[in-house]
Amino acid sequence: MPLNKLQFKPGINTEVTAYTNEGGWNDCDKVRFRFGFPEKIGGWEKYSQNTILGTCRSLHAWRAIDNSRYLGVGTNVKFYIEEGETFFDVTPLRKTTTNSTTFSASNGSATITVTDAGHGSIVGDFVTFSGAASLGGNITAAVLNQEYEIQTVPSTDTYTITATATANSSDTGNGGGSVTSKYQINVGTNAVVPGTGWGAGTWGRGTWGSAATTTAGGESLRVWSQDNFGEDLIINLRDSRIYYWDKTLGTGARAVDITTLDANAPTVARQIIVSDRDRHVIAFGCNALGGADQDKLLVRFSDQESATTWEPTATNTAGDLVVGSGSEIVQAVETRREIVVFTDASTHSMQFIGPPFTFGINQLAANTTIMGANSAVAVNDSVFWMGKNRFYVYDGQVQDLPCTVRDTVFDDFNETQSDKVFAGVNSEFGEVIWFYSSAGSENNDKYVIYNYDEKVWYFGNLQRSAWLDRGLKSNPIAASSNSQYLFNHEIGADDDGSALAAHIESSPIDISDGEKFGFIRRLVPDISFLTTPDTASKEVTFTLKAEDFPGTGFTQNYASTVTADETQNHVRIRGRGLGLRIESANQGVTWRLGSPRVDIRQDGRR
Repeated sequence: MPLNKLQFKPGINTEVTAYTNEGGWNDCDKVRFRFGFPEKIGGWEKYSQNTILGTCRSLHAWRAIDNSRYLGVGTNVKFYIEEGETFFDVTPLRKTTTNSTTFSASNGSATITVTDAGHGSIVGDFVTFSGAASLGGNITAAVLNQEYEIQTVPSTDTYTITATATANSSDTGNGGGSVTSKYQINVGTNAVVPGTGWGAGTWGRGTWGSAATTTAGGESLRVWSQDNFGEDLIINLRDSRIYYWDKTLGTGARAVDITTLDANAPTVARQIIVSDRDRHVIAFGCNALGGADQDKLLVRFSDQESATTWEPTATNTAGDLVVGSGSEIVQAVETRREIVVFTDASTHSMQFIGPPFTFGINQLAANTTIMGANSAVAVNDSVFWMGKNRFYVYDGQVQDLPCTVRDTVFDDFNETQSDKVFAGVNSEFGEVIWFYSSAGSENNDKYVIYNYDEKVWYFGNLQRSAWLDRGLKSNPIAASSNSQYLFNHEIGADDDGSALAAHIESSPIDISDGEKFGFIRRLVPDISFLTTPDTASKEVTFTLKAEDFPGTGFTQNYASTVTADETQNHVRIRGRGLGLRIESANQGVTWRLGSPRVDIRQDGRR
C-alpha cells in the first residue's frame, strides 16, 4: 500500500471542535512554529548566579557613554541596576531620621525593638542604620549599622528587626551613638488585593469601572516603568513618585525623587516614557503643575533635552494635555512614529507636532479594553495588546486580532491578577508573548504567543513575570515569577540544566472520510534534531492515537520511540480517525517535525 503523508496546518486551534479541526493541531507546550512546521522552543539558563529580592515586573537595558551596559530591574520589594551580573540596590529613600532612633534588646533573643516616632514603615520594608554604638554584649555597633528588613510593626512609633546576632544581655538606647535611619520606600505586594485598584469598591460609588477611592500602603500591586534619559535612568512607581538615577554618581548611589531636582516635576504619575524622537520626558496620569491631586487622564512633559525642567514657559517646550475619553490611562507604548496611549475605554495616538503645542493627541478607537499596565507591546510601528476577553492590534488602525486559542486563554484566566499580564517580543522568531496567571494561580504560570510572521497562535506553561527582547543583550531576558532569578532565553535546549519537556498533539484525521476503519501498521517518521549535543539521547516519542467516532476521544494509543537514525516503526492501531502526538523529555534535545508518513490499510473492527 502507498504511504500517506501526514500534513498539518500550522498553529494551534482550540476554537472549533477537534473533528472540525481535521488536519490541525489542538494542544502544545514549549513548541513554536517556523515555516509552518512545529519545533521545540529554545532553552534558558540563569542570567546571573546572584538573586534579587521580590518578583520582577520591569526590565530595561541601556548603554552609557563610556560603553557600560546596565539593566534596570524593578521588583515589588527593590529596584536594582545590574552591571557585570551584579545587582546593585538603588531603591529610593522615602525618609531619613537623625538622632531619633533607639534600640531595645532582650537577653537570649535576636529580636530588636526599634523606636522612631512616626517612622511610617510597614512589614517587609527596609531600613539602614549608621552611627549607632554598641548596646553591649553581642549587639555591637557592627551588628546594628547595616540594612535590615522590618519584621513587625507594633505601633506607629516602633517596629522590630531580627539582628544578625543574639543578645546576651538586655539593654535599651543607642549606645551613645548618633543614629541615622534611612528608610527605603514602602514595599509593594506581590498580588492584587481585592478591594483596591481598578474596578474596586462598592457598587454605585461612582462611574462603572472607576478606581477605588481609598488605598493603603503596601496593598497595590507594585508596578514600575523605566526609561533611560541618555546614560541616566528615570523610574516611576505606578501611581506614585518619579525617581532619577544619575550614572555619574555610580551604582552605589540611590535613585532620588525627581522633585529634589525640579520642584515643578510631577509628584505622582502612572507611567513615564522618554520620547526617543524629540527627547522629552513624558509622565502619564499625573498631578497638574502646582497641584497635588492625581489626574489619571493628564499627561505632562518636560522641556526638550531636559529631564528636570517641567514648568512651561515661553522659551521652552514643557507642557501638558488631557486625554479626552476614559477614566484613567492604563498604559502608553512608544513606536517609531508615535506614542499609543490606552485608557480603560479608548485608544489614542500622541505625536510630536512642535511649538507651540509640542504634542497633539487624537483618538484612534473607542470601546476598546486593555488588560493591565504591561499588556501592550510595540513591534516596529504596530502595537499588539491583550484586552478583556480578546486581543487587539494597531497597525494604522485599531482592529480585533483574530485568535484561534481565545477560549483556552480566557476560560482559564485569573481576572483578579490581570495586572500581572506582561507582554513581550521575541523578535528573532517573530513572536509576541503574553504571560498571565491561570485561574488556579496567583502568579504568572502560562503564556500565549502570536507569531506575526506565521500569523498563527500557540501556548504553554511557563512561570515568567517580565520579559525583555534581545538588543543590547545577546538573548532575551525573562524574570521568573516563582524564584528570585533572571534567565537568558533561547540558549540550548534545557531548563537551566534540567530536561525541558515539550509536546504537540493533533486533532484527528479521518481515514477514508471517516466512513471505514483503517489499520495503521507502519510509521515513517520525519524529524530532525537541531543543535543537539552528541552526549544527548536524540529521541522523541511518537504516539499514534485512534478514535472510532467523532467526540468519543481517542481510545487507542500506540507509542514508539523515534531516534535520529530511525527509518520506520512498526505499529498496530485501528480506527476511523487518526491523531498524532510528538513529545520529548530528554536533556539536550531540540527537534523540528517534518511530514511523517503512515501505512494505512482498510480494515474492520477486528
